[in-house]
Amino acid sequence: MESVKLIECPRDAWQGLPRQIPTERKVEYLRGLVAAGFQHIDAVSFVSPKAVPQMADSEEVLARLGPLDGVEIIGIVVNEKGAERAIATGKVTTLGYPCSVSETFLRRNQNQSLDENEAVLRRIKEMADEAGLEMVAYVSMAFGNPYGDAWNEEKVVEAATAIANLGIGAVSLADTVGAAEPELIHRVTTAVLHERAGFEVGIHMHSTRAGAAAKVLAAFDAGCRRFDAAIGGLGGCPFAQDELVGNIPTEEVIRGLEQRGVMLPIRDSLVGVMELNSEMADEFSAQH
Repeated sequence: MESVKLIECPRDAWQGLPRQIPTERKVEYLRGLVAAGFQHIDAVSFVSPKAVPQMADSEEVLARLGPLDGVEIIGIVVNEKGAERAIATGKVTTLGYPCSVSETFLRRNQNQSLDENEAVLRRIKEMADEAGLEMVAYVSMAFGNPYGDAWNEEKVVEAATAIANLGIGAVSLADTVGAAEPELIHRVTTAVLHERAGFEVGIHMHSTRAGAAAKVLAAFDAGCRRFDAAIGGLGGCPFAQDELVGNIPTEEVIRGLEQRGVMLPIRDSLVGVMELNSEMADEFSAQH
């Protein structure tokens, strides 16, 4: 059977919700994911609480979560201060860092130029190495962008290769605004996989539910075996555009992969976590 890595992304699902989720509810949900068998969780971020107030309690969430033997916890950072915070928790196993081929997006997302983004990535990689942590870097706007910035497949391949050349083990191609069609996803993913040398290539896509399975299959058929997703399809990048496009729903990833004969063991333990997810979405999505 094909080996596929599924990364569950509650952090990305939560960050755009308008009402603050209490720390204990986040802890309950993360424990539910672990109990359901998820082994790779994009759980927290260490960014300015003014920019992303939903993630202001990341240290406390991890402290309350307790030991998580064998579970990868990804913490997103955009600067050295965030990396210091993540490392200090002793719970984060992988630092996630957003890169991009779009300077406009970098300015909006983390107030960096392309050169500044690369320089910070280098320093954070050094910090990760010293702390014994892994890294994943995201190539945001990997399938084009709404800003008119220059884009082509070669730029994406060059960006992914440059990241890998720093010794970073995983590169995730992000359809940040959820606009990429399956054919483009297949083409770009194929191009990056063709050039890879010793690094894992993943996909972090946003999509409507109706278009999700086709996008998953496009990436899978190109050779991708690492998929970011969020139960229920919540989330989206609040700095990419005015209207959020949710994450690829985990249940649609599972459904899509089943069409290729890939049966993820997590499929039979989703019900309880999906119920928790639905409750949280209803409670904390509403404006009051």
